Amino acid sequence: MADPAVIAHRGFAGVAPENTVAAARTAVERTDASMLEIDVQPAACGTPVVVHDERLEGARDGQPLTDAEGLVWETPLAEIRDAKVLGTDETVPALAEFLEAIPPSMAINVELKNPGTAAIRFGESLSEDDRGERKAVWEPFVERVVADCDAFAGEILFSSFCEGALAAVRDVAPAYAAAPLIWDDLEAGLEIARRYDCEAIHPPRNAIAGTGLAGTEYAGFSRDDEPAFDLLETAHDEGRAVNVWTAETWTQFDQLAEAGVDGIIADYPGLGTVSSSNPQ
Repeated sequence: MADPAVIAHRGFAGVAPENTVAAARTAVERTDASMLEIDVQPAACGTPVVVHDERLEGARDGQPLTDAEGLVWETPLAEIRDAKVLGTDETVPALAEFLEAIPPSMAINVELKNPGTAAIRFGESLSEDDRGERKAVWEPFVERVVADCDAFAGEILFSSFCEGALAAVRDVAPAYAAAPLIWDDLEAGLEIARRYDCEAIHPPRNAIAGTGLAGTEYAGFSRDDEPAFDLLETAHDEGRAVNVWTAETWTQFDQLAEAGVDGIIADYPGLGTVSSSNPQ
């Protein structure tokens, strides 16, 4: 069984200021990472910027996310690019600037986080009547993101919790790989993957049946909420890669690797190395 790909979550957010150029460089320097996961949404002018939270004054472990305030998509680009992340001198980069710092040997998972509105229909499988409307909401932003990504020579994978984002990707840039992120509905995620013939699917770590993580509380699933079916087996039978989020410890990484997932989105470098030195 092949070892899973290590995907650096926000640039290994456990050891570097998340979604920054410094985080990207950290991930590139770590030999166990083959892909970097980042989040994008628009500044007030529509320019894609690399940041996770809707608001700049979010927090991580009691530390302010940035020294700025306001909704990202209502904030001028210059103010966003001056915002210092997690008490460091690193600032929120524009997507184009971020990609320029990464060699093409590092694949990029671009999570389409928000197109610039609070009404994003998170985690839903949309009705046929709603799909066109939601795609139209996402398309202008996706076009800007794709334009930046087209300048990057390496591999790109787009993912999102929002079906409208994936619909826009398939319309704007069908040559790129895509994956739905799953929150609390495995069947909806699989349905979306089938609808857009997605190359991959990204479930939370407790959605993998047969592991000790199944039935634990995480993401949209509560404690004792066992997976309704074997998503990993089903996705593999359909030819889709399964990249799981987010491993925070080597024991979590070890269980997911043993289950046979294709990629593991991880907060820390070296979890796979530790895992391989502690065989079950």
